[in-house]
Amino acid sequence: MFKYLSKTLLTGFITLLPVVLTIYLLYWLGVSSEEVMGNALRYLLPNSSYFPGLGMLAGVFVVFVVGLMMNAYLVRKLFALGEQVLYHLPLIKSVYRAFRDFFDFFSPQKEGLGQVVAVTVNGMELVGFVTQEDPKRLPPSFRDRGCVLVYLPMSYMVGGYTLLVPRSDLRPLQMSRDEAMRFVLTAGITGKNVD
Repeated sequence: MFKYLSKTLLTGFITLLPVVLTIYLLYWLGVSSEEVMGNALRYLLPNSSYFPGLGMLAGVFVVFVVGLMMNAYLVRKLFALGEQVLYHLPLIKSVYRAFRDFFDFFSPQKEGLGQVVAVTVNGMELVGFVTQEDPKRLPPSFRDRGCVLVYLPMSYMVGGYTLLVPRSDLRPLQMSRDEAMRFVLTAGITGKNVD
């Protein structure tokens, strides 16, 4: 009886946790933008013009305008110069670069992970992602070997391995990056992917 109750509670927890975390993240973003932008708007506007939710709308508008501005060549260059300053500050450079790399993964302009491939290692095949095919972007000792960098994520982990693999040991897979990442991270136990 206790085993059945434990299993049922765990199933409910596993089912609800992703939903609750997603809702909480959206809630936190909305409340944070309302608080920050709302305080600024209360300072600029008369009290009669302000209404709850205006700060959140202003936050979405500011994010949209910044996205539009990043399409301009001059703004991108100025932003890149500002980033170079941050990359030279002792403590800030490590933290900023880690955040920047993480969010670049989700950027629509960047490819993030490359082609989904199966990597042959001692007769086994591992699912991975090509992350670097250009030999010029590899460290000098890795160039001129006909190899590419492949990232192998680990199941139920945040980490993974980056391997230098000969092209002959790769087999392209007919999976989207999202499908492949879900498949690997859940060790293939999720069954059919639902989009």
